[in-house]
Amino acid sequence: MLTENVLRNRANELSDEERRILEAAVSSTRTYRPGEVVVRQGVAVDISTLLVSGLMTRHVDAADGRRHLVAVHVPGDFVDLHAYALKRLDHDVGALTDITVAVVPHAALEEIQVQHPPLTRRLWFMTLLDAAMHRHWVLRLASLNALQRVAHFLCEMNARLTAIGLSDGNRFALNMTQADIGEVCGLTNVHVNRVLRQLREMGLCSLRAAQLVVHDPRGLAAAGLFEADYLYLNDQTALRAAGQSGAGHG
Repeated sequence: MLTENVLRNRANELSDEERRILEAAVSSTRTYRPGEVVVRQGVAVDISTLLVSGLMTRHVDAADGRRHLVAVHVPGDFVDLHAYALKRLDHDVGALTDITVAVVPHAALEEIQVQHPPLTRRLWFMTLLDAAMHRHWVLRLASLNALQRVAHFLCEMNARLTAIGLSDGNRFALNMTQADIGEVCGLTNVHVNRVLRQLREMGLCSLRAAQLVVHDPRGLAAAGLFEADYLYLNDQTALRAAGQSGAGHG
């Protein structure tokens, strides 16, 4: 099912009927390779994209040509749902890895808005969730030091991937380069490498061959000053992501 991860294990989950309605709104699927732009800044759009597999980004190019990642999306995210209201984006949307997306025409979203108000509120919740994450990304860059930034981001990814079954709370595929992590955290590649080594030496986590193993979830959260409240996970998933549900350490 293309929509199986939408709001999965969140505090505001879709009902089976709502999931069926959203599935029926999908007009097609598309695949993209890493680095491809899916939606370009400023271009008029009449569709929104739901991420089915892989990782996507929102990014903005600075005046000097440097790219800045402003969001990383995981399966189940309605990456540019806000385009339904805005009709064009102030940022690019791109593929960080090989991805599959489900295409939902804005005409179908209009029909959902008119005929299915409860589902419309769920979709609104998704945009509010994106806004909550954005606020914490701003806070991370403004208030945390290098080690705290990286630890916080890794905790966030662990929690989000735990919600959709792609992490057991202790181990997950993190198909991001150190340069990608640096863009997210406002650090150089060299600085990220140093921080990852520190986290490994502290016994908190280790990253090898795109596999992130969290040896001490609570310790990593403490190092990153991370609390998962802003992700609006259900209680069980929040506990799993914090290493408090009995899952073994990797």
